[in-house]
This record gives sequence, C-alpha cells and structure tokens, in this order.
Amino acid sequence: MPHSLFISDLHLSHDHPHSTEMFLRFAADIAPAAEALYILGDLFEYWAGDDDADDPFHLRITGMLRQLDAQGTRIYIMHGNRDFLMDEELGAACHATLLDDPTLLDLYGTPTLLTHGDALCTDDIEYQRFRSLVRSSDWQGQFLAQPLARRKAQIEQLRMQSRDEKKLKAMDIMDVNVAAVDDLLRQYHYPRLIHGHTHRPAKHLHHPDGHTCERWVLGDWDSGKAAILRCDANGIEWLQV
Repeated sequence: MPHSLFISDLHLSHDHPHSTEMFLRFAADIAPAAEALYILGDLFEYWAGDDDADDPFHLRITGMLRQLDAQGTRIYIMHGNRDFLMDEELGAACHATLLDDPTLLDLYGTPTLLTHGDALCTDDIEYQRFRSLVRSSDWQGQFLAQPLARRKAQIEQLRMQSRDEKKLKAMDIMDVNVAAVDDLLRQYHYPRLIHGHTHRPAKHLHHPDGHTCERWVLGDWDSGKAAILRCDANGIEWLQV
C-alpha cells in the first residue's frame, strides 16, 4: 500500500555512531518502500551553514538521501532547533525539498499539519526569545559571515550552555503548551498534527472547539531506538528499527 514515513530528532554526528548506523540501515532497508520520507527537524546534531556540506560525515548522509531519492522516495526536510541554518545548498545535496514550518498537506485524504514542535513550547520563555533571535535574517547574516571554524566553536559553547540550563528547568516547561497546540489546530482548521522536538513519542487527542484532532509526537534517536511513523490511507502506526 502507498505510504509515507516520518522521522525527526536524529541528531546525526560523528559523536553518535549508533544512531548514524540506525539511520543508514533505515535508509537502505525500510525507506525505499515509501513514497516519501519526511524529516521533521534536527537531522543533524547541529548545522553551522551550508559551506559545511562537504564535511565527509555530511557527505555520507546526503549521499544516502540522494540514493534514496534515486530509488523513488521523495525527500522532505524541515528545519529543527539544531539545524535551522540549513539552506538550499543542503537541500540540493540531498535531492530534498525544504519544508516551511508549519506545513499543511493532504496525506492520503486526511489534512495533516507538520511542524518541528519547538514553537509550541511556549512555557519556555527563555528558549522562545532565543529562537526569535536566531531565526531573524539579521542574526543569521552576521553569524554566517564568520569563518566556519568560529561558527562551530560558538555553537559548541551554546550547546554546553543549553545543557546546563536544561538541568535547571522543570520537564513540563520543555514540553508543548496545550493551549498553543489547540490554537495552531484552530488556525489550520483542525487537522491531524505530527511533530517532534520534545523527545516524547506518543499519540494525543485534542478537542479544540469540539473537534477531535490527533497529535502524533515523534521520538529522538539518541536512546538507541528509531521512532518512525508510517502513514497510509488507513491511518498512522509506529515502526521500530
């Protein structure tokens, strides 16, 4: 049966060989049967700019995605909170289409809204301020004007700072805000919703204005398991690698 696959939060890097091997097996053995693969953010641990696309590790990943595209699986990639600097050069290297966040599509007859999910974590006020800053064209222009090595050093510093700050935050603050989810569902006329970011794979039901909407949350791959959603005309189910 025609179907599409959804993944997010792979955080691929030299430092995560197990998740990298899981992804390569998935791309070789499972994904070719799908019509489309949607990567809803954080494909990489971080992305310092498209001028880093020729890094040998990045070439290995983009080459696998190109091969998958050549086998007939369309590739769609959405920015995450770690790789929001991905641009058209990276998309071309993967033979992928870069998606806006959010994106609404008709998925086998069911309106389905895709988002990375970090914009829904509105209780984390400090993060939302940071997100607004780094998504601005002024900040990105100034950042990308720096040498690649300096950008990577700054990103590493920000990552360490973020890890320290997370230890001081309540877990609920880093989850989505239910009212923000309902507002988004209302804005897009009550679709099904698929997102990642929170690393809490689950199916939720929301009832904005009396409408019942499914919310599917993708998991991260850092735990040693690959959380994958398979969607066809009959609905959605979990796959495990």
